[in-house]
Amino acid sequence: MICLYSNMLIKIYPENPNPKAIEQVVEVLRKGGLIIYPTDTVYGLGCDITNHKAIEAICKIRKIKPEKANFSFICSDLRHISDYIKPIDNTTFRVLKKALPGPFTFIFNANGNVPKLLSNNKKTVGIRVPDNNIARDIVIALGNPILSTSIHDDDEIIEYSTDPELIHEKYENTVDIVIDGGYGDNVPSTVVDCTTGDFEIIREGKGDLEMYL
Repeated sequence: MICLYSNMLIKIYPENPNPKAIEQVVEVLRKGGLIIYPTDTVYGLGCDITNHKAIEAICKIRKIKPEKANFSFICSDLRHISDYIKPIDNTTFRVLKKALPGPFTFIFNANGNVPKLLSNNKKTVGIRVPDNNIARDIVIALGNPILSTSIHDDDEIIEYSTDPELIHEKYENTVDIVIDGGYGDNVPSTVVDCTTGDFEIIREGKGDLEMYL
């Protein structure tokens, strides 16, 4: 893959993200670039969900077809989530309101706003609202979600998944920007299937859903 920019490593402080740095990242996303950014769990690889070429580039990196990909959408808040999922009941909404922002990926029935490239054979979408100011500020400035996939290796804990400088060394010829938001975690989000109206935990991760039920 040919990167749009000079493979930048940008330092952004999560306590108070620099708006100019956020806008620099957003500009790259709007032009179809790929970024690696911090969340409240592991670092993620992401792009603008409205850019099909960028989505295809991420699929190529992950060696999967778009229609078979289980990517999640990084949203800024609950209102933002409702743009991409079918209506949910009050019980589910109350749990989300308590659990988010937080280290969860909630799987919902998708509505027609999910890009066709990703929904040809899929009727569900994974949604995240991470408890990380950098990720949420990027989404707010961009105006729509980031398509996201973890760079964590599920088979073993690898050092590059937590240290942004090592992440940059590994991916500098693959993505346009790596954001140094400090050391990441090495435990992924807890994945919860909400498509049937219940809360079925698909993968145990950092989040403890029992606290919010």
